[in-house]
Amino acid sequence: MSTFPIHTLETAPEKSKPFLETSLKSFGMIPGLHAALAEAPGLLEAYQMLHKLFTESSFDNDEQTVVWQTINVEHACHYCVPAHTGIAHMMKVDPAITEALRNRTALPTKKLQALHDFTLLMVRNRGRVSEQELQAFYAAGYAQRQVLDIILGLSQKVISNYTNHVAETPVDEAFKKYAWQPATA
Repeated sequence: MSTFPIHTLETAPEKSKPFLETSLKSFGMIPGLHAALAEAPGLLEAYQMLHKLFTESSFDNDEQTVVWQTINVEHACHYCVPAHTGIAHMMKVDPAITEALRNRTALPTKKLQALHDFTLLMVRNRGRVSEQELQAFYAAGYAQRQVLDIILGLSQKVISNYTNHVAETPVDEAFKKYAWQPATA
């Protein structure tokens, strides 16, 4: 069992309180991840900034979901997979996309599949991709900008997935209906 605190506005370090207030205004609650990140104000700030920047990236809602969930599933994040399932529903992402990502099955379009496959290569190879792999990604309709935007999304997800692993962040009530276990568990 983790001993990492899941903060409230009252228990959070002073420097984290403005970020938790932003979370409360944005979500109507303080997500458990944000409450766990609050122990390190700089990490919470970085996470929120990376989230904002990734949502403003070159990816549409479907593509953002593919990047996020590909990483979440690969990292077997018990918190982020259900959270991003709920978020994908709020973003009006086709449930076929979300279910394919959760279950590691084929995505509904070749372009989204190429994004998923390239994101997995980036995660598994720690950014070391071959010229042939880059060219296959470009042939699917993506460009250098999207390679870099995947790195942005990956940066955000490393913060959240790793924090959730060490803090054993409880899944928020709003996302419990999307509970997920890795297929290999």
